Amino acid sequence: MEKIVKFAHHLLREQLWMYSIAFIVRLVLVFYGVYQDHTMIVKYTDIDYHVFTDAAQYVTQGFSPYQRTTYRYTPLLAWILTPNIYISELFGKVLFVWCDVVAAYLIHKILRLQGLDNYSAKKYSAFWLFNPLPMAVSSRGNAESILAVLVLAALYYELKHNLVKAALIYGFSVHMKIYPVALLLQTVLYLQAQRTKKRKKYKGKFSIFIWFGMAWDSLKRMLTWDICVFGAVMSLTLLVLNCAFYHMYGWDFLEHTYLYHLTRRDIRHNFSPYFYMLYVKAENDWSVSLGLAAFLPQILLLCVVSGTYYKDLPFCCFLNISIFVSFNKVCTSQALWLAPAYFLEFEGKNTFLHVWLAGLLFLIINCYILTQIITRYKLKEENKAKDKWQ
Repeated sequence: MEKIVKFAHHLLREQLWMYSIAFIVRLVLVFYGVYQDHTMIVKYTDIDYHVFTDAAQYVTQGFSPYQRTTYRYTPLLAWILTPNIYISELFGKVLFVWCDVVAAYLIHKILRLQGLDNYSAKKYSAFWLFNPLPMAVSSRGNAESILAVLVLAALYYELKHNLVKAALIYGFSVHMKIYPVALLLQTVLYLQAQRTKKRKKYKGKFSIFIWFGMAWDSLKRMLTWDICVFGAVMSLTLLVLNCAFYHMYGWDFLEHTYLYHLTRRDIRHNFSPYFYMLYVKAENDWSVSLGLAAFLPQILLLCVVSGTYYKDLPFCCFLNISIFVSFNKVCTSQALWLAPAYFLEFEGKNTFLHVWLAGLLFLIINCYILTQIITRYKLKEENKAKDKWQ
């Protein structure tokens, strides 16, 4: 027993060191960003971070955060970042890099719930902790790490079957940014699959009464107790937050937090496959309709993937988020193909076609990776089934 306790303490210390080092590296990048911002033409800090800070400034003065043009987020984010004004402008960056580390911790916890041993879970979470991409994104002042923590925490509590906490956190995540709503269908299907009651069999000739019986049975199977609890808590969370901020900021809140993202059409820094079409049709009367139509491939793929892989919730969540990002009409990826975007935005060069081709390459690469992951996942499941029957 004593050896087991010592081994557990050793693992705990080892993990603590890993997370501490990852956090310190991110802090170093934060302070390096201060140096680059003051000495170089191309700034390290994400332009959105200045938008967040300006919005927080307005909040501390009793004004609406939407007085800062291009602030397209919930007022809650501006409130959270008010220490940028009262304490230090670096507060938000430190918060974001801390959330980045917490996200890795949640990845470790979810992997343990999936049956992985502690060493493997630690190894895989280290891929996030020491990945240069999330390191750079969070230390530049991008708030996505907050959303990552909320989505991962909701997923963790769903797997733990703590539906009240899961729904509460999920509601917060959708309020912070609308795109986690893409995970709703898979969640409903997963919760529905937990129901053990068998479906009733209707015999005899088809009639209107049998049809109503089948419809009623389908409705009862859909509205399980788990789904009702999850839906009620999530809806109440969203309702309270949205009503409160609508009361404070009116239509500006709805427009900039939600509606703007439905009609958004970036024609400058955008690596979406729809980029060139949106650019060419920017002044066309059909431009808004085309922008809305761009959601259709996303919706179709999300429905197909959710209906196929919902039983493995983390895997389904990964696929849906990857599909949502890859096929989104606005995609501001951080990668090698930023070069044509730099010449477009900073040098005023006509590189629209190059940006579009880069976006297509980005989509092709993502689709190839997704198909390879799905293929290997299917092979793994088939091998599991064979071993079970042997």
